[in-house]
Amino acid sequence: MTKYLATIGLLVCSNLFMTFAWYGHLKFKEMDSFSHFGLLAIILISWGIAFFEYCFQVPANRIGYIENGGPFNLWQLKVLQEVISLTVFTIITIVVFKNETLRLNHIIGFGFLILAVYFIFKK
Repeated sequence: MTKYLATIGLLVCSNLFMTFAWYGHLKFKEMDSFSHFGLLAIILISWGIAFFEYCFQVPANRIGYIENGGPFNLWQLKVLQEVISLTVFTIITIVVFKNETLRLNHIIGFGFLILAVYFIFKK
């Protein structure tokens, strides 16, 4: 159970960094200290943030992978990561990007992702 929880916890941390690396720069316009940066600077900042994503993602996969003594096969690790990624993305979008709304079609799409998790984890 510890490897199960460690894998999920590391994936959540990884996806927090990933979401900020990929989408956080879209809020830089609102911050005076970052508003004048060009695209190359924004890319480098995002890479710097993404470094920490990998610091959590790689251990999560190593700990969680069944051939390393973990509870998940590759298919399960990938689908788990995607669901965590979309969950973290959704929460950050609702909290940070106030102009984006969660609509019914998004919820239906997430429902299909939950079905994907069910089928991927089905023995």
